[in-house]
Amino acid sequence: MYKIRRTNAMLLGSFVLALTACTTYQKVPYFRNIPADSSAYAQGRVIPTVDYQALKIKPDDLLGITISTLDNSTSVLTETGARSQAVPGTSMASAGGNGFLVSAAGTIDLPLLGTLQVSGRTTEQIRAQVQTKAATYYKNPVVSVRLMNFKVTVLGEVGRPGTYFVNGEKATLLDALGLAGDLTIYGNRQNVLLLRDAEGKQKSIRFDLNSGQALTSPYLYLQQNDVVYVEPGKAKAAANNAARTQTFAIIGSIVSVLIVALSRVR
Repeated sequence: MYKIRRTNAMLLGSFVLALTACTTYQKVPYFRNIPADSSAYAQGRVIPTVDYQALKIKPDDLLGITISTLDNSTSVLTETGARSQAVPGTSMASAGGNGFLVSAAGTIDLPLLGTLQVSGRTTEQIRAQVQTKAATYYKNPVVSVRLMNFKVTVLGEVGRPGTYFVNGEKATLLDALGLAGDLTIYGNRQNVLLLRDAEGKQKSIRFDLNSGQALTSPYLYLQQNDVVYVEPGKAKAAANNAARTQTFAIIGSIVSVLIVALSRVR
């Protein structure tokens, strides 16, 4: 009878363990509700994603601006990369690649062209703005504008927490997690926090990466200086508790051995 009860208890324990493992696994994969069968897409059931909105320039952003002109004497594009006073027939760029800093008032100061209001505008709008101004002094100017300090910070349960600079202007939450080495097995995929500064106010947005609905969030595409935080799941606390319990057990065993040894010596 004892053996039967013991066998039943072992079977019940195995069942509970398997059920727990299955439940835990369901919290690990991303976007579980997106169809895996490619035929679903052929039938028109495509998962909608949010449209990309171009970044708006903010105070303290750093802009790389280059104006190239056609030199009539050589018929080639020339670029001097100088930040000194510009003259017709030359080009203008940020000195040493340091860029033009957007002031607290949302303006930048360009040689010859003067002060331009850029805050709240996209790099394409600024390019057109600079080109219009430059056409007054240059013949057929070609203008390039890019954001030089697009950075995001990723913290918490990821492979490589830190601050990362993004090439270009189009980056999603998944890109940031990829730069940081993805979530660890202990990261809570159902509660990823995005912190964003919006006109002096802090916004907090939470994502459930287990669901495909994260791809439809208007906050999926990142902005400069966003912070992503991945909180630890319950498995992390359980693992820490298990390690602590094991340490205490080892210490207790050592103490017990010492007590027994001392009692025999006496």
